[in-house]
Amino acid sequence: MNPQEPSDRISRRSFGLGALSSGVVASGIAASSNADIAVAAPFSSTPIQGRLNQSLCKWCYDKNLSLDELCQAAKSMGMVGIDLLTKKDFATLKSHGLVCTMVSSHKLSDGLCDPKYWDEALKILNETIEDSSAAGFRNVICFSGNARGIDRKTGLKNCAEALRKIVPVAEKKKVILNMELLNSRVDHADYMCDNSAWGIELCKEVASDNFKLLYDIYHMQIMEGDIIRSIQKNHQYFGHYHTGGNPGRHEIDESQEIYYPPIAKAIADSGFDGYIAHEFIPVRDAVTSLREAVKTCTV
Repeated sequence: MNPQEPSDRISRRSFGLGALSSGVVASGIAASSNADIAVAAPFSSTPIQGRLNQSLCKWCYDKNLSLDELCQAAKSMGMVGIDLLTKKDFATLKSHGLVCTMVSSHKLSDGLCDPKYWDEALKILNETIEDSSAAGFRNVICFSGNARGIDRKTGLKNCAEALRKIVPVAEKKKVILNMELLNSRVDHADYMCDNSAWGIELCKEVASDNFKLLYDIYHMQIMEGDIIRSIQKNHQYFGHYHTGGNPGRHEIDESQEIYYPPIAKAIADSGFDGYIAHEFIPVRDAVTSLREAVKTCTV
């Protein structure tokens, strides 16, 4: 989540914004007399049906597309919602018939493994759970935070204690708290919850269906690999998934080392009824890349 964004961002024109107003755009990418301007494939496409509920993470694209435009793109591709939004965004989502597939909450680095951050984190989580429940949304993100010298055993104990304070609220409101698994090698140095074994042990300690892990495939490829076996063996602890190509967290295509079709199948075969959100930073036309990602993960 939120690794360093590349400087070669795609220009706003290259997202095919003309398709929003006209509804008619030539198929494919049209040639342009200006080297830095291209007309992307149109937003209007046949929604793809499959066994997985797909969404996208707003932060990857929000410097290029407004939330309203992202909603139009997501809807046209058969996605069901958008990840990592807050209460102020809910009305826009609902106007497009979409859901917030993961609601943002407290600061990533200042999380539950360190008691000095509990007051602030738990206050935000409580408010976010209330807002999400009122809107009818099921998932709220949470973080272990950085260790800052705290050993893993103590950090797990601290996280479990903090979660026991807030999970009853989630249970009452029918909201699932999802702690994200992040890599500590490349993007999030010192992050405590950086491997699935530690996260699963925390799930066992908390022992609630309303606390699960956000299994980020990009991050776990970096930390431990063996993605499909992990999903098959431990899917009951995974409440949400993120995609992203490695290296670089770019498109999930032939340019990177993770092969997503069998991963998507493993998730679907596990009986997963949650959401898988595309969280990659595009290095080419983002609308085309998102459409291809949806197709790749449709099983």
